[in-house]
Amino acid sequence: MRAIAIVVLLMPSLARAQAPEILLQQAKLVLAQLDGDFTLPVKEPVEVVRDRWGIPHIYAKNADDLFFAQGFIAAQDRLFQIDLWRRQATGELAEVFGPSHVEADTFARLLKYRGDMNAEWTSYSPDTKAIATAFTNGINAYIDHIKDKLPIEFQMLGYRPKRWQPEDVLGRSSGIYMSQNFRNEVERTKLLQLVGVEKARWLAPIQPARDYVTHLSPDDLKHFDAKVLAGYKAATKALQFTTSKSESNNWVVDGAHSASGKPLLASDPHRATAMPSLRYLVHLNAPGWNVIGAGEPGLPGVAVGHNEKIAWGFTIIGTDQADIVVESTHSRLADRYKVGSGWESLRTVTETIAVKGKPAQAVQLQYTHQGPVLFHDKARHKAYVLRWAGNEPGGAAYLGSLAVARAKNQQEFLKALQSWHIPGLNFVYADVEGTIGWVAAAFTPKRTGYDGVLPVPGNSGYEWERFLRIDELPQTFNPKEGFVATANHNIMPKDYRNEIGYEFSPPFRFRRLHELLSAKPMWKLEDFKALQQDAVSLPARALVQLLKNTGVLTKNEEAAKLFLKWDGHMAVDSQAALLYALWLKELEHDFFALGYPAKSGIAFETLAGLPTMLTALETADPRWLGDDGAETRADLLLQTLDRAVTKMRTAYKGKTWGEVHTVTFRHSIASLSKGHAAAFNVGPLQRPGEANTPNNTKYDANFQQIHGASYRHLFDLSDWDLGLATSAPGQSGQLGSPHYADLAPLWARGEYFPLYYTRTKVDEAAAHRMVLKP
Repeated sequence: MRAIAIVVLLMPSLARAQAPEILLQQAKLVLAQLDGDFTLPVKEPVEVVRDRWGIPHIYAKNADDLFFAQGFIAAQDRLFQIDLWRRQATGELAEVFGPSHVEADTFARLLKYRGDMNAEWTSYSPDTKAIATAFTNGINAYIDHIKDKLPIEFQMLGYRPKRWQPEDVLGRSSGIYMSQNFRNEVERTKLLQLVGVEKARWLAPIQPARDYVTHLSPDDLKHFDAKVLAGYKAATKALQFTTSKSESNNWVVDGAHSASGKPLLASDPHRATAMPSLRYLVHLNAPGWNVIGAGEPGLPGVAVGHNEKIAWGFTIIGTDQADIVVESTHSRLADRYKVGSGWESLRTVTETIAVKGKPAQAVQLQYTHQGPVLFHDKARHKAYVLRWAGNEPGGAAYLGSLAVARAKNQQEFLKALQSWHIPGLNFVYADVEGTIGWVAAAFTPKRTGYDGVLPVPGNSGYEWERFLRIDELPQTFNPKEGFVATANHNIMPKDYRNEIGYEFSPPFRFRRLHELLSAKPMWKLEDFKALQQDAVSLPARALVQLLKNTGVLTKNEEAAKLFLKWDGHMAVDSQAALLYALWLKELEHDFFALGYPAKSGIAFETLAGLPTMLTALETADPRWLGDDGAETRADLLLQTLDRAVTKMRTAYKGKTWGEVHTVTFRHSIASLSKGHAAAFNVGPLQRPGEANTPNNTKYDANFQQIHGASYRHLFDLSDWDLGLATSAPGQSGQLGSPHYADLAPLWARGEYFPLYYTRTKVDEAAAHRMVLKP
């Protein structure tokens, strides 16, 4: 989620409550024109057909016009959203939102790619610069076209969108938010400071299992400063961005297990819920291009979908692409750091940040040969540096899709993935010839003498030798099982020798999908809907079984009534699901308090999580539960269950899971007043599932969904017009548009819409037609 946290105090004139109906009327006055002819700087006429679900199908006669049109229509639907994203990526938030965003802007500029620009542009695809130029020209053309008829958000906030430059699509901010490990390095170091190495190993285990090896000196470990993440936290706070792992599912079944005789492919990338959504659907058709699917509205191309020959889906993989390196700086000359037996100067770049209501502010950014300096502790003469794959050419998130989208077979697909850098993704693949497969694609460093789990000292030989080639990465094609699935879990093959990372999501979603895919010999596309919507929680089954096995369940009559016949299905009409969620919250709190220091602020849910707790409880692990493990476990289970039942009886009396577990798609402008919230937000909508069900509906402390799949797709490679998709809340970010929230009810009911591909089907479903003329 990239929504900007708008500070009402800086804009007192906007703090007045306004009636939702008035806001809606004002918004409708400036809606984008979706029909008719537009005279624009294109070489040849371009047709844009929007279907009844708001998906634009763009038909151009050359690539320049194709991507110009993509930029134009993305701006029509999402101009306010992409303007904020551009500012976030380039470090220009403070210009609109004031001094509170200077630190976030500084961090964005610190991450800016500052290397060889030719190498940068050609890393994604040889024509990337031309595509980005056409795309941003299209955005600028729309800004020029509407003049002062700006979307209502700009009018309310009193500013105009800036014109785009091609380089604006190269921002690194979105990529760093999907790099989990460097943040966890800091969390683990805090844990080591508090409990020591031995205890930290079982408090926060890694996978594949491995002992912690600390490379910092005892003094550097003791004084390691968590301020290293201050800039990152400022940026994520400013964006209301969730820093949890992105948890998604994908799978592919071969033709031998498909009723159509051709592969079936499913993908549902999960991200934080937002209004407008992160994903934007589009169909791009021109010589050399015929691809449909979803991407981000501020980027050219399609990130996930299909072309005429292949289909693909992705999930995040736990590839470790970043390290914290602690460099020693000179005791008298603070701008020098130790390299070999001598000293080198920190590279310093001065940037000027415009600040709303204040004078422009100059900031100094420092770099070593390893990367940007996140924090310079001048008192202790230490510089904390981010060594990250995103510092390299080709490090802008998802731009590698420009090559993937044009692959026509397995060989071309693998060649395209050789240049896939950020983020690390599990790609599943299928082609019309019948091949299926999986590749763990990422710019993956091969380390010397260390594993990347904890920070390392600079100038000590802990380097990145090189990046692994595509043929060295985990992958499989046409497996004997007839299918392959990923769900952010530990995908490392047993005989795989390279180290790619030690942090993966819990295995529960994958195990559930594997259980279902293994149970049926033949599949139809319709069957895949149920898999994507599956809301059975395997950890719920296991924990309730633990209550039964230990005899605890019989000691609470109310819980027994709900749990004895419950199968772990987190359905919206289930009271058992609500009790489980209440109990899990109590259980995790009390369990992790047994091991983690009180008020440490350490993110145990990220470092340890549910698998650690479940294993410790099932085995009565004495490290957690003491010598009387079974007795302590029984007391823990009963006490937390009793508290949950009490809450169920009082605060949640008569409620079902769906009545408590809802989602609201929140617009950044909604924070201005209740009237704005009523007008701009979409929801609440009842939700099944939880974080560990294939239909991942991860929730916050109030059980409100904050994460999950909005976009999904299902493809049968026997006929591309059979493709199905979901998205929410709608294609348009303009309040008052018929496509602002039209997809949300379908999504909430688990219903799909067709993702038509052939011109005949697109024309049948047409709702709006535009022509861009020279």
